[in-house]
Amino acid sequence: MTLTWPFENREGELYIDGASSTQLAKQGTPLYVYSESKIRHNVNKLRDAFEKHYPKIRILYACKANTNLAILRILRSEGVEIDAVSPGEVHLALRAGFGPEEILFTGTSVGEEEIRFLLDKGVRVNVDSLSQLKKLLQVSVPDVFSMRVNPEVGAGHHEHVITAGPDVKFGVWEGQALEGYRMASDTGVSRFGIQMHIGSGIMDVNNYIKAVNRLLEIAGHIAESLGIGFEFIDIGGGIGVPYRPDEPQIDLDAFTGTLLGFIKDKLQEHSLGEPEIWVEPGRYLVAESGVILTRVTTLKSSPGRNFVGVDAGFNTLVRPAMYGSYHHIMNASGLNNPPKNYDVYGPLCESGDIFARNRAISMVREGDLLAIINAGAYGFSMASNYNSRPRPAEVMVFAGESRVIRKGESLDDLLRGQV
Repeated sequence: MTLTWPFENREGELYIDGASSTQLAKQGTPLYVYSESKIRHNVNKLRDAFEKHYPKIRILYACKANTNLAILRILRSEGVEIDAVSPGEVHLALRAGFGPEEILFTGTSVGEEEIRFLLDKGVRVNVDSLSQLKKLLQVSVPDVFSMRVNPEVGAGHHEHVITAGPDVKFGVWEGQALEGYRMASDTGVSRFGIQMHIGSGIMDVNNYIKAVNRLLEIAGHIAESLGIGFEFIDIGGGIGVPYRPDEPQIDLDAFTGTLLGFIKDKLQEHSLGEPEIWVEPGRYLVAESGVILTRVTTLKSSPGRNFVGVDAGFNTLVRPAMYGSYHHIMNASGLNNPPKNYDVYGPLCESGDIFARNRAISMVREGDLLAIINAGAYGFSMASNYNSRPRPAEVMVFAGESRVIRKGESLDDLLRGQV
């Protein structure tokens, strides 16, 4: 794998945003490391690509990807707002300094207690069902009403992350959407938005085009039927990043140019004016910024297999076990060693605790440091204490300087809350 900024090969050692991986790992492994420079770079790259083709753009970070307060504060300083899916994410966003008006909550299976919490905090609620709408209106009439519409087309890198189509739990279909907007209008709401989200890890703009086409058809029908307009149209997130070394980077300018050109034509066709276009990237902003550093504890073999045991497991990074996801792995302390094929496994008492099979990695010795790449999104946020293992620390690096942004858990932390 050819290293690209902010990663460097310095005499066979991996450097992350100017910091030595072996020095970082001295504070203990496994360890999550993030590049602040990469996060800021991706925000501005995305904003520039969208605004080049449509100036009225708002970016909302899908914070389920990673809710560390340091990352949230970096994104806030770059003018990004928040897409939240739980009261916990709302709480963290507020603690990070976001105003309630900068948070859009889009949850599913939302109870009355959660609705009251959200309204008490003053955040915007994007409604996922008629049931949720009725609960909302019993408590308060919102200033701005929006609804998550199922555009009947989904996409994503795995069936578990496809969030639209006939077999998913998210959003409402056209007839229910019309009823929902009529209910909101009848209660006195006069400002409206509409939202969709079709999935995660999308690299092909055509998947977006199909869904946006249906979303704008539905929005046009609602606007014409009820005589309302939309202040914003939220097209969700899901823009992917390459995980395999042979995958190309997405051509963001071509992607956004095609998508927004289509949107502008359809806005005119359906007489929807020039609303703000909202986009909710999570993975795209943070995935490539993150690396897991993990220590090699064991080398062993069986007929035809070479095994590398490390101190990270799927309690640290669950994506390979849960989704069959590929994460590139390199020997951070021996980048220039000749390659050899290995199975890389973790310490959990599970056969599925495998990060890679028959993977070419620079030759490994016990005590070496491996780096698991593209771990900034859905890494720590999905980590667990399975097998009663403490969760790791997180470190932020910027221009060679590092700081701890979450302390690693201790064995005593496993007792927290137990009686």
